[in-house]
Order: sequence, then structure tokens, then C-alpha cells
Amino acid sequence: MKVLITGANGFVAQNLIAVLGERNDVEVLRFTRDEKPEVLDALVAQADVIFHLAGVNRPKDPAEFTTGNADLTRLLCDSVARHGRRVPVVYSSSTQAAQDNPYGRSKREAEAALEALQASHGVPVHVYRLPNVFGKWARPNYNSAVATFCHNITRGLPIQINDPSAEITLVYVDDVVTHFMALLDAARQGRTVDSSAGVQPQYRISVGELARLLEAFRDSRETLVTEKVGTGLTRALYATYVSYLPPERFTYEVPKHGDPRGVFVEMLKTPDAGQFSFFTAHPGITRGGHYHHSKTEKFLVIRGRARFRFRHIVTGDYHECETDGETPEIVETVPGWTHDITNIGGDEMIVMLWANEIFDRQRPDTFARPL
Repeated sequence: MKVLITGANGFVAQNLIAVLGERNDVEVLRFTRDEKPEVLDALVAQADVIFHLAGVNRPKDPAEFTTGNADLTRLLCDSVARHGRRVPVVYSSSTQAAQDNPYGRSKREAEAALEALQASHGVPVHVYRLPNVFGKWARPNYNSAVATFCHNITRGLPIQINDPSAEITLVYVDDVVTHFMALLDAARQGRTVDSSAGVQPQYRISVGELARLLEAFRDSRETLVTEKVGTGLTRALYATYVSYLPPERFTYEVPKHGDPRGVFVEMLKTPDAGQFSFFTAHPGITRGGHYHHSKTEKFLVIRGRARFRFRHIVTGDYHECETDGETPEIVETVPGWTHDITNIGGDEMIVMLWANEIFDRQRPDTFARPL
């Protein structure tokens, strides 16, 4: 299948092309604004599906709205009609098409040209009035507050907010691409897709809250406390934020606490799912010797050999077990059992540790009791 993408150097197009490149049943045909109209006509003649992503939204001359949006779309429609093929066309319009401004009017004219093509030649047309699209590779200081904020915050530059309470609607570029890929597969299989609902999910967020989240991502390198970056908008914003890190900031140090026994390093803390760390112990060293009322922990020895000992603080029941770095075995501490861990090997031991809560010095829930 040959897929034509107009505006191939653009933000959405680059993300789509990256995903298309992961497949072996697609050949990508590219058209950019630097190429002549006859090139577009030749590409249309080959295409099985067209993603019309080209457009102008921040020109030096307002007349470019017409040439870059409406006129280019009419040129594309004329070419599709001339070749007489019912090639599905997917158009990335904008929610601004509902507004009475030069950009919005040019987008509406482009939509009208595609609707006329569909009516006159039966060409499947899918028009998407996209809100603010964000994600990796969007251009900062152009037309995306997310891109601009991410670029500046990752570089220690100030951001400007005129009205923190102003709300914006966002859609993540990966969700756009996923939707477009579903359209592509439907076209390949001869199925029709209802595109009336647009790309989902869409998110509403205030500019102030957007800035707060991005600054929290920045600050997490100091506090080690991460936001809930596993789902929804926060996940998408975090992925976007880190994509703007300059290479020299791909790494950062975390505090290391050392004593004669070894070192202890905290890696990551979460608001509601505990924290992750690791520690080392020299041969013969014992760590622990305490119990918890509610706190639980999971230990994983990744190098060396360890003996874990447990004693019930009421009944005195005793248990011990051994594990080593060759066996990926989790040892879990249990409330009400005092416990310790001893390096019984000949080399330094390294142990990963998860605790179900962030350590609170005011309420540590850690009480010394040697076994």
C-alpha cells in the first residue's frame, strides 16, 4: 500500500511517518511545501491513501492562509478527480475552522473542497477538526503552548502566562496517529470507518495547571517524587516533556548515603505507591533489625548472597531464608515481624528495595528490635 502524506516535514506527519516505518506493508510517499504542484499530481496517481496534513497556520503574510490551506487542498482534489480513483483522503483541519478569522476561513474552504470531491466522485473523505495537538517534535515558540513550555522549562528558561485560568483543549499526537492508522487499516481491508467523533480522548486543562504539571516534572529530579505518569493526560504530557530534554540533561544524579556498611540510594518516590531504592552491604554486614506496623517492603537481591531473618514480635516465631543474585526471588517483609538481612557471600551485595510508602521522618513506622 502506498500512502501519500502532504506536509511530510510537519509535526503530525513526522510522528505518523515514524509509525508507518515500523510496518513492512506500506510505502510512504512524501510531499512538502518546497515541491512543485506537478510533483503532487504524480504522487496522487500512485497513492492508495492520502493523509493531507499540509497547512499554514502562522504565516508572515495572511494571504498564505489561502495558498497554503484552501488552494493546496483544491489542487489535491483536482488531482484526485483527474485520476479517477476513489482514494480515501484524511484531512487534518482545525477547531479554528469554526472561527471567523483568516486561518479558520481558509480551513473551512479546504473542507468544502474535500466535501465537494466526495459528493462529485464518491471519494471517501475524513475531516478532523483537531484541537491543540501536542507531543514529541512539535515546534516550540510556534503554535503550541505545550511545546513552548516544555522547551523552556527543560532549559531553565521562563515561561509567560497571561491568564492561568484560561482553558485549552488538547489531543495527544500518539492518539491522532493511532486513529489515522486505524483508518489506514480499514482502507486496506475495504472497510468504512465512522470518523464523526473525531480523535479521542481530548483533554481540557487550564494553562496554569499545565504549567504546574510540567514544573512538577522538572522538580521531580530534586524531590524524587513523580507525578502519576502512567495514565491519561499526565502520561502523555510527561512523555512530551522528556522529549524536549537536551541530550546533556538526559542524566541526573540522586543522593547517595554511605557508611561503613555500604551505601543507600533512593531512586524514585510516588504520591501513593511507595518508593524505590537500592542499597549495598559488604561481606558479613547485617542491615535492618527493625519492624513495622503497617509498612511493607519488597527486597530483590541482584548481586551477592543474602540471608533474611524474621521474628514475630509477639509470639517469637522465627523464620529465615536465603537468596542470591542468580535467582530473581522477591522477599517481602510482613508487619509485626522484626527482620534483618545479612550478606553471607564473599563480595559486595546489591539489593533493590520497594517500600509501599514514602519514608516520613515524623511518622517513620520503623522500630528497632534486633533479632
